[in-house]
This record gives sequence, C-alpha cells and structure tokens, in this order.
Amino acid sequence: MKKLVLTVAAASFAVSGSPVVAKGCIRGAVAGGVAGHYAHHHAIMGAMAGCAAGHYYYKHKAKMAAAHAQQPIPRAAPHR
Repeated sequence: MKKLVLTVAAASFAVSGSPVVAKGCIRGAVAGGVAGHYAHHHAIMGAMAGCAAGHYYYKHKAKMAAAHAQQPIPRAAPHR
C-alpha cells in the first residue's frame, strides 16, 4: 500500500509542471499526515487528503492572484 501511494505521489509531482501545485501538495501532505497520525494512525490517508486539499488551495490562490493582476487600476480624476 505504501509503495502504491509513493508511486502515485511521485507520478503527480512529475506530471505537474507548476511549482505552486507541488508546494501545495507537499505542505498539505505533511499537515494531513501529522493529523492522520494522531487520528487513529491514518497517516497515509491523511497525507493523501492533505495533498488534495493543499493542491486545491494553492491552485485557487494562484488563479485569484492572476485574476486580480489582470484588473486595471482605476485612475483618480484630475484636480482642478
């Protein structure tokens, strides 16, 4: 089971071209693994769920930052 999880995680890192996705997965997996360990020794399941949650969070955050960067900055009216 552990070999399967590690293989899937390695494949997801290899496929993802964005460092944001990898950062989200790694941070989420660490947090989920620790939480899963304390929740009746389900560290592997916690790491997988944390990876998915971290991936979603950072992907959403990057999308919102890109949308915010595309909006034009309103100019103030000239003083008279």
